[in-house]
Amino acid sequence: MRENYRDQLQHITDDLSEMSRLVEAAMSKATKSLLDASLELADQVISEDDVIDELGNKIENQTMSILALQQPVASDLRLLAGALKISGTLERMGDLASHVAKQAKLRHPNLSVPRDFLETFSKMGDIANEVIRRSTRAIAAGDTEQAVDIARAEGEMDALHRDLFGKVLSDEWSHGVEAAIDITLLGRYYERFADHGVALARRVAYILTGEMPSKSDLEA
Repeated sequence: MRENYRDQLQHITDDLSEMSRLVEAAMSKATKSLLDASLELADQVISEDDVIDELGNKIENQTMSILALQQPVASDLRLLAGALKISGTLERMGDLASHVAKQAKLRHPNLSVPRDFLETFSKMGDIANEVIRRSTRAIAAGDTEQAVDIARAEGEMDALHRDLFGKVLSDEWSHGVEAAIDITLLGRYYERFADHGVALARRVAYILTGEMPSKSDLEA
């Protein structure tokens, strides 16, 4: 009976790792669809978001069942409570990847952003990929060291996000209102994705240590 209980807990951790890997793939393809104006990739990301949501629902159902039947305590209770938070965060990250893909699809066959902004969004995509890769490692290996690097990457994303706003609001802006709106939305999607990565890393640290690090702790 106890062995079955441990297996159930491991299944939840495994499913969270798989969910994180799916989000990683989604954001990678979403960024490529944005940079290459790829309708095929955009459609893949949008349709596969349902798979991420379904896995999130599975984790929620498994977790609630264990909570009701096993009455876990201490570290097991932290794991289960954390699993609900982490799966919800990963669902939102998957949604943000889908939003990027939908923006790419909206402007197809044209690019969603002016060409002189492609390098910035390529960098934002690289940072988003680093954030979710490290999040996957943190979940799969119980590695709290990833949290500091995720916070650093999130700081780099914030800097790029501020730079985007500065350019959109500057007197030299020459790309029109539609492009300004597109860039503002896309910048926000990437910035929020990185924010969620930090929240996820903090939650993993709490599960493992029983202490919730603040964002400033990670940046110290």
